[in-house]
Amino acid sequence: MQNELDTKQLLRVFEKVRVHGTREGEQFHLEGLIGYSDFDGYTIYLEDAKVKMSFGFHNTYHFDYEAAKDLEAFEKKLSYIDKHYD
Repeated sequence: MQNELDTKQLLRVFEKVRVHGTREGEQFHLEGLIGYSDFDGYTIYLEDAKVKMSFGFHNTYHFDYEAAKDLEAFEKKLSYIDKHYD
């Protein structure tokens, strides 16, 4: 996810958070990530304590973070969940 967002990985991770995570209201929590979607399911959100990411229709996405190291740690969490959960 260095230069381009790997949309397939992102969707896999969101599904793994949803399936393996703990549900709290409309959110799912797994390995420090929180996953949820908007009311119609067209936009999904993944976030941790320092990074919030939205991914929507036509593969549009946005990251909200303060430091590059926070984004790197977030990407590592995504990779970890993608590799360690089926």
